[in-house]
Amino acid sequence: MSARTIAIYGKGGIGKSFTTTNLSATFALMQKRVLQLGCDPKHDSTTSLFGGMSLPTLTDVFSEKNARNEEVSIEDIVFRRDIGDFPRPIYGIELGGPQVGRGCGGRGIISGFDTLEKLGLFKWDLDIILMDFLGDVVCGGFATPLARSLSEEVILVTSNDRQSIFTANNICRANNYFRTVGGTSRLLGLIINRDDGSGVAEKYARAAGINVLMKVPYNMEARDHDDRFDFAIRIPDIGQRFEKLATDILSDSITPSLPAGLDFSDFIRLFGEVSDSLPRPATKEELFSAGTPLHTATPSGAGQKEDERMAECISRLEQDHQSVYLLHEKEGKSTAEIATLLNCTEPEAARRLAAALKALRALFFQL
Repeated sequence: MSARTIAIYGKGGIGKSFTTTNLSATFALMQKRVLQLGCDPKHDSTTSLFGGMSLPTLTDVFSEKNARNEEVSIEDIVFRRDIGDFPRPIYGIELGGPQVGRGCGGRGIISGFDTLEKLGLFKWDLDIILMDFLGDVVCGGFATPLARSLSEEVILVTSNDRQSIFTANNICRANNYFRTVGGTSRLLGLIINRDDGSGVAEKYARAAGINVLMKVPYNMEARDHDDRFDFAIRIPDIGQRFEKLATDILSDSITPSLPAGLDFSDFIRLFGEVSDSLPRPATKEELFSAGTPLHTATPSGAGQKEDERMAECISRLEQDHQSVYLLHEKEGKSTAEIATLLNCTEPEAARRLAAALKALRALFFQL
């Protein structure tokens, strides 16, 4: 039976490796054979898992072996840690990547998975493979588990801040896109790490239609455990939360989410009202003139004139562009809802909306 594969995504520094490491340890305590696969050029996913040890990376090993015209073997890149009070060893791999400014990290991820597949990764006698993935970047390499359906399931890690939720939303939408072209990765839901009780991430989850799998409160003792390369699940409250999540995963009691995700305008409105006005363009004259004042007063009645100007621009749009724009901006429809109304895919609806906004912007600057 092949291993269950789970990709864990989130913004850099939000606690993906903390989450993945403690979930790996929890599965191991439940007698499962676990492999943690670090998929970040920083190659620090497994540091706590291995007691502070930095593992040789597949990228570096492959480079050294290739220079000597040798093949990479399992023993070169897969490592195990035996922990005294654990019934099972835990296995770890770090894909690694190029040094800063010396190559493409995403390309390294793609090459790394190619090598692992040749070594039979998905045929190894394992129960769980947890993939710890950086979610900040849009480079296709970091979407490899979604694009190639290498991960059966996806978990998002976020906090209650806008930037980490924005990253989670991007991964949600990316997974939705790959599903439209044959992808099979299922989104289990999101984990709220360092939960401050504000409910911001939960508000997003409700709006986007995503399960909240677990909330991990901010805990200084947990941070201290992580800083000294120990497992936070040794703290009873933290351990119970991870054990419940691991049990729910193994028992298939989590119904995967089928969220549309939120487009940018819907997402940003979760945090407050946002103007629909187009940005005011700078002029060539003001940028080349040292004497131009930094601020200019808006003439009386300018707001009304701009509204009239916008209405005139909308009326001049092609019918398709006008329809998509009005559905989105005036009726507040998301791209998923527009796709349903227009009987097209969500990516197609997004492209039509982007084209409408581009055409409107061009008209606005011409009038």
